[in-house]
Amino acid sequence: MSDFVVTVAVGSLVILTIYWLVILVQILGFKPKTKREQPVSVIVCAHNELENLKSLIPELLNQEHYDFEVIIVDDRSDDGTYDYLLENQSDKLKFARVDQVHDHINAKKFALTMGIKAASNDILLLTDADCKPSSKQWIKEMTGPFTKDTDFVIGLSPYQKGNGLLGHFIQFETQWTAMNYVGFALAGNPYMGVGRNLAYRKSAFLNNKGFSKIQHITGGDDDLLINELANKKNTRLVLGSESLTYSIPKTSWGDYLKQKTRHWSVGKYYRLKDKILLGLQNVSNLVFWLALIILAIQTNNYFIPAGLLIFRMSFITILINSTSKKFGYRMNIWLVPVMDILYAGYASIFGTIALFTKKVRWKK
Repeated sequence: MSDFVVTVAVGSLVILTIYWLVILVQILGFKPKTKREQPVSVIVCAHNELENLKSLIPELLNQEHYDFEVIIVDDRSDDGTYDYLLENQSDKLKFARVDQVHDHINAKKFALTMGIKAASNDILLLTDADCKPSSKQWIKEMTGPFTKDTDFVIGLSPYQKGNGLLGHFIQFETQWTAMNYVGFALAGNPYMGVGRNLAYRKSAFLNNKGFSKIQHITGGDDDLLINELANKKNTRLVLGSESLTYSIPKTSWGDYLKQKTRHWSVGKYYRLKDKILLGLQNVSNLVFWLALIILAIQTNNYFIPAGLLIFRMSFITILINSTSKKFGYRMNIWLVPVMDILYAGYASIFGTIALFTKKVRWKK
């Protein structure tokens, strides 16, 4: 029995190591493309985000880019957002207003579609109201890689450092997700992006009928759009400290898990090959930990489970440290072992819950 469990543990670790090596090689080998300045429309959807908008809008208007506009979509806010935007609109700052929810389309997707249709430029750059660009070069960095053959540019949006176990876990989980979608995209298989830092062409969006195929789904205005339309030829990545947007993390486990259930729930709509690739990784992760626990209980010889564990933790620490530096920030790697164990349980439990979650909401 123990020999079989050892084989299972080693086999699952080999599969995971192959994944990690592909990700590590792709990310460390990334080289920025030649950049050029082009007209850009920055779009932000906001539902009762007045305080965040007061902080974000000046950051956006102070971007060092020769030709851009900022479009704020006021999605049914009742906190004074409309009056604030009305008083502060200018040639660079425009806004659209959504007054009601429409039954045929998810509220977030409708608001975003309104913003896209209001955009004057073909290149669109998206972020959220609770985000902040990492530099005044953000627009230039995120939109510079567009060529005539480029429809999508995927960026990164880490969370600000939070306190306590939750804050550290959010950073770890976000880094893990980013490593996956960046590594896969660089290997020629883009499967998702994050709407907190994502650019694409208005023409590509409209020519493919926007969110028509996913309009009823809560979430997915970023990753499902990429999953459906992005490919090796029309997609580029941007990495580096000046291209980031930083998001405000949740401060309670309840709010965070609700948010992640919404994010995980759209995974069921991914392409089959992406579900297989991501599913194999998650299953291998869970199987490794179960096999390791069984070995620790059944055997008197702890050298094998200890060796497997040391190898895994060492590799993951190198992976997290190296990729986060390439992304443009630094992770607290001393907590990686603890976060890795928590992530295995989190991914298996909430990944399963999300598969059976039928109704989730963006905002009421």
